Amino acid sequence: MSLITNSINKEAIEDEDPMSVFLYALKAPESRRQYPQRLRIFLDYLKIEGPIGRQTREFLAKAKTNPAWVQSTIMKFVAYQKERVHNGEISSSTISNYYKAIKLFIDMNTESPVINWKKVARGLPAVRKAANDRAPTIEELRKLAEYPDRRIKSIVYVMASSGIRLGAWDTLQWKHVSPITNDKGDIIAARLRIYHDSPEAYYTFITPESYFALKNWIDFRIAAGEQITDDSWLMRDLWQTTEMNYGARFGFATFPKQLKSSGIKSLLERAIRAQGLCKSLPVGVRRREWKGAHGMRKFYKTHAEQMMIPINVEITMGHDVGVSESYYKPTEREILQDYLKAVDVLTINGDKSRLQKQVEELKQETKNNEYIISGKLQKKDHEIEQLRQSDKVKEDALKTLSDQVMKLMVEVQELKKSK
Repeated sequence: MSLITNSINKEAIEDEDPMSVFLYALKAPESRRQYPQRLRIFLDYLKIEGPIGRQTREFLAKAKTNPAWVQSTIMKFVAYQKERVHNGEISSSTISNYYKAIKLFIDMNTESPVINWKKVARGLPAVRKAANDRAPTIEELRKLAEYPDRRIKSIVYVMASSGIRLGAWDTLQWKHVSPITNDKGDIIAARLRIYHDSPEAYYTFITPESYFALKNWIDFRIAAGEQITDDSWLMRDLWQTTEMNYGARFGFATFPKQLKSSGIKSLLERAIRAQGLCKSLPVGVRRREWKGAHGMRKFYKTHAEQMMIPINVEITMGHDVGVSESYYKPTEREILQDYLKAVDVLTINGDKSRLQKQVEELKQETKNNEYIISGKLQKKDHEIEQLRQSDKVKEDALKTLSDQVMKLMVEVQELKKSK
């Protein structure tokens, strides 16, 4: 199935290969991964044998010669899936996803409408516009990051502090991470370039905590002998670091193999289960309280919007902001300054650092107060000394005046005696 999502063969399109024409319409990497899988579920339902390329050719040939059969078959497929929804096996949105894949395949491979899609769509169940799940708490993410895999901490920190999609990992290399420093040289954030060299390319930011987690992971790989370059993938396979045999497959430190988004998803699911973050679901309930990868995207939006301008959050998530994109033109520096306001609430293990910062602020405040009190005491001492000196001057003046009076009285007495 992975071969299906590779780059499209131009000659195959020219030869009217149905699968290649279908893939031609899919732009996003995640769509190129999921849509063929959804289409195959429908083709397997029709009991068409063989690889997907053969299945699509056989199905398309029959669809062109017998459109009524195709429409009837799609409606039966939808009815079957609705029974599964009723039994709690799948959600209603899953049927909509199957429908989109089938419709795209037929529309891309036929010149004129062969299906009355409005008629088919009327039977689709209502779909909840927003999934009934929540963002993970900071305590849950902190526990998830403690899973004993060297990669998990940087994966969790980066996704929670940037809101990137799971598929972004397929393009992220070390050159796409750029630390940002302040005037003192301290790292205050890092810039990520997402989907580079593609029309969907955009930039976002990560917290200092996330950058240092990535840097520690890169340094560990360098110490193991890997030659890190700008083109090195951020996530790669593991290698055995001891002589013990754990019964698992390990790669070689010096021959890295990229860990793609599908592998990262599997790693997150293992970590969630191992850390006891996945509770047993009641009968008929299929969704967990929060999704693994997408839950961290919700965490970012929920927490970032507490501090940032909402449209700036959308921009850093790579969302389409509609007509506002034509008029709202903030600079990257302006968005960074807004992002810095949210760094504290996006930091997973920042309680200790925030407490230390508060202690330092209290120490500085106490120190400033001591300077103020000391200054006031010195001023008071100076005033007291001035008063003392003033009293001494007065005392000396009175004594002098008293002596002068006494002297004058003596002279008066002498004058009386002489008369």
